[in-house]
Amino acid sequence: MKEQLSTVLVVDDSAFMRQLIAEMVESSGEYRVVGTAADGMEALEQIRSLSPDIVTMDIEMPRLDGLQALEQIMKEMPRPVVMLSAAGSERGNEMTLRALERGAIEFVRKPSGPISIDLLTVREDLILALNAARAVNMTGVRTPAREAAPVVPDLAAKKSVASATRVVAIAASTGGPRTLGEIIPHLPESLGAAVLIVQHMPREFTRTLSHRLDIMSPLGVSEAEDGEPLRENHVYLAPGGYHMRVDGERGDGTIRLDTSATIWGVRPAADPLFASVAELFGASAIGVILTGMGRDGAEGLRKIRDAGGVGVVQDRDSSIIYGMPQAALALAGADHVAAVRDMPRLIRDLCRAKKRGIGG
Repeated sequence: MKEQLSTVLVVDDSAFMRQLIAEMVESSGEYRVVGTAADGMEALEQIRSLSPDIVTMDIEMPRLDGLQALEQIMKEMPRPVVMLSAAGSERGNEMTLRALERGAIEFVRKPSGPISIDLLTVREDLILALNAARAVNMTGVRTPAREAAPVVPDLAAKKSVASATRVVAIAASTGGPRTLGEIIPHLPESLGAAVLIVQHMPREFTRTLSHRLDIMSPLGVSEAEDGEPLRENHVYLAPGGYHMRVDGERGDGTIRLDTSATIWGVRPAADPLFASVAELFGASAIGVILTGMGRDGAEGLRKIRDAGGVGVVQDRDSSIIYGMPQAALALAGADHVAAVRDMPRLIRDLCRAKKRGIGG
């Protein structure tokens, strides 16, 4: 018996783009386009009548834009939504991240023109995003995200001067921006550790994500820079396109960025960061694996635990995609398996335990 194809609704205000995206969607042979819509209003009508399994949604559209339509979809008829964003728009980047925070599963950059040299790359990214959407745990998506009140920046308070003697290394992929938004803003300004994050995203989006997290968080958050010292009570986000590692010695660490070969098909990857953290910080390291496709971070978490550090894995129910946590649990095991709502308190308590010398 032939396996039933997953159905997709394509939403875009450009007739050409609707046709192009529809052709890309069906080219894999795993998906069937059941309809198209030119704006958010039409999209809602089509979803009600066609009930597609997955929706691809343009962000900037007339009448009802993609973000507004997404909010209505998640409220009235939740299902996986993949956002499509145009290149080079800061507003588009901001809206994309807001969409991910509000329940979109993944995003894909739209082809840049009718005769685009990046069509093959876009097609591959789109199919990967659809595969993620098909594997999504809608329970994790439908749980309302915990909103953090924007923090009025106090630059003096956010300035970190003490060298880090403890590190929290975090890995996230699909579903990560929303999950990070539920964790980082709820960490205390006196955490007593440096936080290093690998989120699988292109460069312009990691920059925007770091700015958004910084506005919401008591801790300072920034994109990491090559050669900068590792300070406690600061969050460093690996820039898209660069692997991030730590170098030096505990209490005098330095961040290193490089463009060496992709690992698991991504750069940045969590495994090299976690391996360097394990080597440098040993029992003073905490590794955290969050939602995402694939197995990045599993081997790195094993190295952190082997070095005496603590391993934390997000639980199945709160993971938007359980791939990375499941792979880490299978290979490395974990000292704690936690829901995302419990992560800030757990990380805080583990850092305090490390400070007192419990477990390292």
